[in-house]
Amino acid sequence: MRKAMLMISASMMMTAAAYAETKIIYAGNLIPDAQTGAIGPATITINDGKITSITNGITRADNDADNNDLEIIDLSNFTVLPGLIDTHVHLSGDPGGDYWREAVDSDEWGVIMGAKNARITALAGFTTVRDVGSAQLVGFALRRGTAEGKIPGPRIQSSGPAISIIGGHGDVSGFRPEVNKVLDAENSCTGAVQCAERVRQASKRGADLIKITATGGVLSQQARGLDQHFTNEEMTAIADTAHSLGMKVAAHAHGPRGIEGAAKAGIDSIEHCTFGDDASMAAMKANKSACVPTLMAYTGIRERLGKGVYTPQVEDKIRATLKVVGAAANKMHKNGINIVFGTDSGVYEHGRNAEEFALMVDLIGMTNREALASATTGAATLMGLENEVGKIAPGFSADIIAVATNPLDDIRTLEKVQWVMVRGRIIK
Repeated sequence: MRKAMLMISASMMMTAAAYAETKIIYAGNLIPDAQTGAIGPATITINDGKITSITNGITRADNDADNNDLEIIDLSNFTVLPGLIDTHVHLSGDPGGDYWREAVDSDEWGVIMGAKNARITALAGFTTVRDVGSAQLVGFALRRGTAEGKIPGPRIQSSGPAISIIGGHGDVSGFRPEVNKVLDAENSCTGAVQCAERVRQASKRGADLIKITATGGVLSQQARGLDQHFTNEEMTAIADTAHSLGMKVAAHAHGPRGIEGAAKAGIDSIEHCTFGDDASMAAMKANKSACVPTLMAYTGIRERLGKGVYTPQVEDKIRATLKVVGAAANKMHKNGINIVFGTDSGVYEHGRNAEEFALMVDLIGMTNREALASATTGAATLMGLENEVGKIAPGFSADIIAVATNPLDDIRTLEKVQWVMVRGRIIK
């Protein structure tokens, strides 16, 4: 009911100010930064998609309604906070599809699916994402579409296709050789020189970051195990080349030796961290590699296990991972390793991203404040956007959401976001 009332009042207020350059938000309870907590009622002023000022209390001007250059957004019954950040999504895919669809669906269809999922993701309160695995140019098209306001959705950083070993997780498999050849994304490599070349090619195409598959994967059509794929020399070449080009590297890694090797190579974030052990954790801590635990991925695969969705070899790998969900990330958190919010959306249904928060609290042992910070300031820092998003502050992008109650008291309130703004644009 409260959401419906907000939508009605907001639409009435915005009709006369459809082209307003300045927006004023009346926040009932503002959380400008997860670390500072809630500061009570506040007034936020936005110009050209940027936050220009924040004042304590709600200051209503007498002539607000008569000023056609001013758009008033009344969120005085809500808690207002920075837009959330998911550092591990796959916008162009939905869960549960048969693996052979890869040989049927076009890249153009991936853009259609991505546009659908970008809007769903933004409406769920996620105003910035890292798209870490999509067809050759799909993620880049979505990035431009949301940046220019052609499609509603979050700010996007995209890696394009993940770099893989030949025949490993991320390389096309499961088809006849001639079909595999046609579907090849030119993303696999052998040896340090060729792997460095793949990084440079990704940079040339427009990648914001590099994603590699440092270990085997749960959902790939192979029974190759879940530990290290790339050699240490290959991963070092990838990391050094990416860093020389100003890009960070995210490494899909389940097995302990793959995690350890990726961290020692200087890779910035370990995605999944499933079977991390003492040696791999020591390497991550020494290198300051972050863990992106993607706990919702395991929710997605658990819900489909035994229903004919996955092939037998995939089901075997799923059962192995489900026994240890969150255990390694829990130990990493206790040992001071940076935990950053990321969910692997696309393995589960897009729009459920915020369910990750409760899992981080329950399985990893994070506080509500730590979990929220991991999806705001922590994620922004990992993405190199710490001066642009993750806080509500002057000079930052107007990426803002509203929820019914304070998430520092009830983290699950983030599962029902009431209102969203990205770059100063309201997502409807």
